[in-house]
Amino acid sequence: MGPTDHVLHTGPFPFRTRHMTQESTARESGRRLPEAFAAGAVIGTLGGLIGLGGAEFRLPLLIGLFRFAALEAVILNKAVSLVVVATALIFRTETVPVDAILAHWSIVLNLLGGSLLGAWLGAGWATRIATESLYKVIAALLVVIAAALVFGHDVTAGEPLLSGVGKVLAGLAAGFVIGVVASLLGVAGGELLIPTLVLLFGADIKLAGSLSLAISLPTMLVGFARYSQDRSFSVLARNRAFLVVMAAGSILGAWIGGRLLGIAPGEILLPMLAAILLVSAVKVWRHR
Repeated sequence: MGPTDHVLHTGPFPFRTRHMTQESTARESGRRLPEAFAAGAVIGTLGGLIGLGGAEFRLPLLIGLFRFAALEAVILNKAVSLVVVATALIFRTETVPVDAILAHWSIVLNLLGGSLLGAWLGAGWATRIATESLYKVIAALLVVIAAALVFGHDVTAGEPLLSGVGKVLAGLAAGFVIGVVASLLGVAGGELLIPTLVLLFGADIKLAGSLSLAISLPTMLVGFARYSQDRSFSVLARNRAFLVVMAAGSILGAWIGGRLLGIAPGEILLPMLAAILLVSAVKVWRHR
């Protein structure tokens, strides 16, 4: 028995709790591949309906339904989100060409200046804090995302709020906060990025969606690189099939949701999804 194994005596036989939990979770996730695909498809569809990847809804399911520990759930969520964001960025080039994104390179670099640092520090923080505390942090951030969905998703383009140095500094600060949140939840951060791009920089909502993805991808890669230094990163190797199947379901769902975009009225859909996040936040807060 290694020095890091914790022995639990619940009867006549000792159990290696950490290794047994990891191995049993991996075996269980392997048996639940159809559920993983279905969950990914449903969440991807919900996200596609509102123009997001749906990672904020995926994380509570990874914790509650599939019983991954907090940090492992965040890492899995980030891995799936990376695949979905990369795919969505390619899909959206039909609507918003690459030239339009490159024409706004200064906005992308402004927000990346803060988000890359925030992603690295956020991921490092997540690997150091206690599991129980991480559950609480995740729950609190889900509430923040729920508020962003209700109050920030339907913003309309107008004149930028700031100009000059003030706008640059505000962009760096906003990017930093978004990078931290994205790393702690394993999400792309579009719920916060899109309102920031529209309100702070005056971007059109369609352009903001593509710029958000262009910012999210390198931000997530930095957080992912930081997580790769922690031993919990092995959750990806142990659950490779689960990851691939859920990612496939998420991509399909995002595609379906994108095609259904606008069918469900926002005044009904957004509060409903926000309520789901609030319920999920309560369950994650109480999770043991």
